[in-house]
Amino acid sequence: MKNGSAEFNDLDKIDRKILRVLQQDGRIANLKLAEAVHLSPTAVLERVKRLTREGYILGYEARLNPQKLSASMMVFVEVVLDRTTPDVMNAFKAAVQSRPEILECHLVAGGFDYLIKTRVADMQAYRELIGSVIWSLPGVRETHTYAVMEEVKNTNLLPI
Repeated sequence: MKNGSAEFNDLDKIDRKILRVLQQDGRIANLKLAEAVHLSPTAVLERVKRLTREGYILGYEARLNPQKLSASMMVFVEVVLDRTTPDVMNAFKAAVQSRPEILECHLVAGGFDYLIKTRVADMQAYRELIGSVIWSLPGVRETHTYAVMEEVKNTNLLPI
């Protein structure tokens, strides 16, 4: 898949391969990464440092199993604000940032304002979350909840 971004087009095929390999295994040893892209370990390390410095690589994290951590139920919540003025939206965004229960929050175009993603143990835990967290966020007028019945695909891998 091609990306029209000028920045993306500035990457050579080795940089792109490095990014693909690191997306699959962020813990890969530098020597193994060098072998995978057919460069010296020193050259690969310098490229990874540059890709990080230039913001292509944002960081590294472990993917945790939500079922083992009492967070097996994924829920999406549409949020409609009472007003979409800058002050209300800024207050909402600031409050969302401080809530670790909210995994993702996106301002969207369409019939509602924000889409929130969260994970909880079960419906009872969600009922508590909606009452104590979501409805306490500034400016919330209306919500619509979508409990996920089956995760068909869940990835953060970007096509490079």
